[in-house]
Amino acid sequence: MKVSTTNAPAAEIQAEALILTIPEGTGKPTSWDAVDAVVGGIVSEALAGPGFQGKRGQTLALSTPGNHCRELVLVGLGIPEEFDLEVWRRAVANGIAKARQRGSSKIAVPLPEIDGHDSEELSIAATEAAILTSYRYREFKAAPPEFVELKEILLAAPVNIAAATMRAQKVADATCWARDLVNTPSNMKRPDSLAENAREMAVETGLEFEIIDSGKAQQLGLNALLAVGQGSSVGPRLVILEHRPMGATGQPTVIVGKGITFDTGGISLKPAQKMGDMKADMSGAAAVFGTMQALANLDAQRWVVGVTPLAENMPGSQAYRPSDIIRAYDGTTIEVLNTDAEGRVVLADALAYACKRYEPCRIVDLATLTGACVVALGSHAAGLMGNNDELCNALISSGNATGERLWRLPAWSAYDKLVDSEVANVRNSAGRAAGVVTAGMFLKRFVGNTSWAHLDIAGTAFLEKATPYQPRGGTGFGVRLLTHWLST
Repeated sequence: MKVSTTNAPAAEIQAEALILTIPEGTGKPTSWDAVDAVVGGIVSEALAGPGFQGKRGQTLALSTPGNHCRELVLVGLGIPEEFDLEVWRRAVANGIAKARQRGSSKIAVPLPEIDGHDSEELSIAATEAAILTSYRYREFKAAPPEFVELKEILLAAPVNIAAATMRAQKVADATCWARDLVNTPSNMKRPDSLAENAREMAVETGLEFEIIDSGKAQQLGLNALLAVGQGSSVGPRLVILEHRPMGATGQPTVIVGKGITFDTGGISLKPAQKMGDMKADMSGAAAVFGTMQALANLDAQRWVVGVTPLAENMPGSQAYRPSDIIRAYDGTTIEVLNTDAEGRVVLADALAYACKRYEPCRIVDLATLTGACVVALGSHAAGLMGNNDELCNALISSGNATGERLWRLPAWSAYDKLVDSEVANVRNSAGRAAGVVTAGMFLKRFVGNTSWAHLDIAGTAFLEKATPYQPRGGTGFGVRLLTHWLST
């Protein structure tokens, strides 16, 4: 899809459809007066009637034969006091969806004047909305005949927004690639092939890369990663991607993503219902891959290392068992009480290894870690824990800017004892109470004094129901958030 920009006034734009955003309860914005005059006052007429009131989520298509645009699409922004970039992002997505339903493939979006938000911010959000709402996973099924492909989105503003839209397109494209990885069936993305996907991307973008296979992992003492993957016929991998701009000094930032390419639960077998969705249990790794791709394509001036432990959790004859004790990379002993709490086990080795090898200034992990986080927060926000307020606040700020919101949960020392084991240093399951917190407290044991944040993306990484710019399935959650955080 092509993203173009123009400085032309809205009334002079030529496109198949023109999207006009309307706040609730304020009448017609004066910025659309010229458009209204060109189309014979039909915008004023529509707003005077009872059908369209500018409520959030409302859309109304108006045919304009004989004009520069075949039709106008009015989109409600809702109450002005409640407006933010996510409201705008969703409004643009709703308008594009409406226009496409009516057969438009070239759509123009004039950027409105909104207090507190400049044209660059609005253009970035609109570009993201256009690309992300157009995404479909079509690897194994062609689009239906009635499907209209969005060929061009034209953003209009009185200032130059070309650079901002180009950057936004690179980030949105990386998000779509992460979605593709998540949506790929697990028979086609086992640990070896997913590692190969990362290697190919690294070669294309110029990232440094390393793939640690089972043999090397055994030499290094990555026993926790090996234990989770030992039930599969394909051994685990630890993939390392590095973006180091010329002249970068100091300590890198490390991002770590859980990459369970399929999770049966192992010996602690999951119920059959919705087990197929466990192809998405590598969404943390996909987010790291997408972020690293975006950083490379943006030529970001920050040293970042991506670390992803990849494994398949299977109930084979060699699978690890409840009651096993594993000695992790840093020497910590882990009592296995539930083989379905495998994500924290592979992350234990990845976090400890990354902290020792890179001595990072900060480390952030993403993982579809707990069903408890889905119960607590649903699909509207990811859980956040950490040991550094400045780091957590920066991530929350980037989450608000990108619409990938975070909600901070406690990481108080009072929770530490809940993950203590009677027969080892730590246990991988502490029961139902505070499940999302105890999972995070387990991870905290493996970062030492490094500034650390943990994102539980279990509810946000894979959706059962589509939103305005997120289809059902993989969302690529984390790519836009982390790229924004690492670019500011």
